[in-house]
Amino acid sequence: MLPFDTLFAFFGIAIVLALTPGPDNLFVLMQSALWGPRAGMCVVLGLCTGVLGHTAAVAAGLAAIVATSPYAFTALKFVGAAYLAYLAWGALRAPSGPLNASRPPAMAAWALYRRGVFMSLTNPKVLLFFFAFLPQFTSPNPAYGPVALQTVMLGVLFMFAALIVFSAIAFFSGAFGRLLQRSPKAASWLNRVTGVVFLGLAIRLATTSR
Repeated sequence: MLPFDTLFAFFGIAIVLALTPGPDNLFVLMQSALWGPRAGMCVVLGLCTGVLGHTAAVAAGLAAIVATSPYAFTALKFVGAAYLAYLAWGALRAPSGPLNASRPPAMAAWALYRRGVFMSLTNPKVLLFFFAFLPQFTSPNPAYGPVALQTVMLGVLFMFAALIVFSAIAFFSGAFGRLLQRSPKAASWLNRVTGVVFLGLAIRLATTSR
């Protein structure tokens, strides 16, 4: 097992990284504001499952394929960009007015969970980040166990950090959602801002390089 000070330092960095604004945080916020903390938590659990998927890929060496193959990287980034563009379109075309009257039909819990998993797994920058970040905290010292097992341990720790941060977003956005349900202008502007942000993230992902 890795030393406690290493795990503690890694966990602190993971918390800060999870707090960094991005499509995951924004989507959790939107779903929680629309449908309450339960819907947001379904997305959170999906995103955390995706983190485990990235961890397994790094431990198995699959991230090296994406890092070295331009075709694999390009395919994955365009799938992720297309999905973000789809989310942007949905937000921009949402009708104006109070959320009580205009919000779309509620998604099933399983559908929200799947969407969270898909959002996480189709972002190649997350995979490459894990590929570059996790090994910095591993050690070849046999006393700490196999490097692959250390990688999995760090990935699980990162997942818990993301779970704490994203869960807080899901639960504390309830009051924000109640405000939106009373204010047609606030709801309309949130949809527009969300759509523009998702579209910008899609463009950035589509044009990014390794």
